[in-house]
Amino acid sequence: MSAASTPSPHSPPGARPATTGRGRPPKLDQARTVEVALALLDEVGLDALTMRRLAEAMDVRAGALYRYFATKHELLTAMAEVLLADCLDRPFRSPEWSERVAELARRMRTALLGHRDGARVYAGTHATGAHTLGFADALIGVLREAGFAADDAGRAALTVVHFTLGHTLEEQAARQGADAGPADPARLRAAVTPGQYPHLATALPVLTSTDFTAHFEFGLGLLLQGLRAPGPGTAPPGTGG
Repeated sequence: MSAASTPSPHSPPGARPATTGRGRPPKLDQARTVEVALALLDEVGLDALTMRRLAEAMDVRAGALYRYFATKHELLTAMAEVLLADCLDRPFRSPEWSERVAELARRMRTALLGHRDGARVYAGTHATGAHTLGFADALIGVLREAGFAADDAGRAALTVVHFTLGHTLEEQAARQGADAGPADPARLRAAVTPGQYPHLATALPVLTSTDFTAHFEFGLGLLLQGLRAPGPGTAPPGTGG
């Protein structure tokens, strides 16, 4: 007899774990726990993702999960590691260092947007798995090859990651905020009168826009411009000066 396949991270809402030919749930392990947790995350969101609810979705007792994850934070760290699994699955499209940095930032944003509350899951986890460390190594490697000193490359990498994460946190909050009361562009327009806030009023079309990709690309472009600019007494990255 053959065992049925385990559920994917994109299983339909309410999907129960697959069972073996004898009606028993598949063997509990860390990888499957993370897989089901990501599927449940997409269904109910981070706030409703509890160890008890995850155990129910896996048809096991809650205590069984603590064999692999002593706390919810440990589970989130493992989930964050999986979120970046596809960020290095293809070669860079450009040989230019700033384009490579931008491509990695875009891949990270796409990965976090791939799951409900993905940015919130990732924030503050500091995973040390191969996907997370590999992404960081690739980003710092691009900067080092461009001529950045090790310390500068590390700080630049943190800046890129923090910008991407912060932007995606705000983007997902705006896209998924139906239950929390999303920002209403019409309400903001009504509050911002040209007489009282003349400068803010001129920027309202952008501030109320939901073109998050345009917002992200603008900020990323500014960040890269700053990285290209030499500091006092230094040569621009990649000049060999």
